[in-house]
Amino acid sequence: MNLVLFSEADFIGENLIAIRDRRRLEHITHIHQIKLGDTLKVGLINGQIGTGEVALFNQAEIHLTITLTQASPKPLPVTLVLALPRPKMLKRTLQTLATLGVKKIYLINSYRVEKSYWQTPLLDETAIKEHLLLGLEQGCDTQMPEVHLIKRFKPFVEDDLQTIVGETRALVAHPYTDLPCPAQIDYAITLAIGPEGGFIPYEINLLEKCGFTAVNLGERIMRVETVVPYLLGRLY
Repeated sequence: MNLVLFSEADFIGENLIAIRDRRRLEHITHIHQIKLGDTLKVGLINGQIGTGEVALFNQAEIHLTITLTQASPKPLPVTLVLALPRPKMLKRTLQTLATLGVKKIYLINSYRVEKSYWQTPLLDETAIKEHLLLGLEQGCDTQMPEVHLIKRFKPFVEDDLQTIVGETRALVAHPYTDLPCPAQIDYAITLAIGPEGGFIPYEINLLEKCGFTAVNLGERIMRVETVVPYLLGRLY
């Protein structure tokens, strides 16, 4: 927790918040090892970043007097269309995306996504928010990403995706094309990443009809949790 995030619900007075939930209490107590008068880096969810001075500290709650003066980091100009990863990877992937500054995420179905993945409790709104918050805390960011769950591939691509792409450049990572992925770009993109092994040819064809260009990352086939930071690091 490089940044102590709080919400409007944590305010107990003007410029005064109370931290009472177990996760934040334990982290601030045992990792930061605070004492009265110490200052922590804090951020209001979807608001500014600043400092919080410890005004009260006990086992049940921590009061911080806050001063917010700084904007959160600029987001990456990326809209990510990601085939739903297996649940074990989903947690880490959401945290990574939030840490790296991706703000628009579409988790979609595809032929190689197992139906059972959609039954995981990790797709519950509360669970998604929890992992996004962990990523934001790590990246010292306050702006909550949007996550959309798309269970039908073809209607999404044919009816909605072109509007989502808008004026951005649309790229799809695909291991079976010769065109190399661009690097160090300075423009906005919509980036599609398939499951391990990539999208099937039918899905690539639909994406290309929607304006996507298939790009190659090299000979290696990577796990989703590897390819996401690799791609974003290469592009930006």
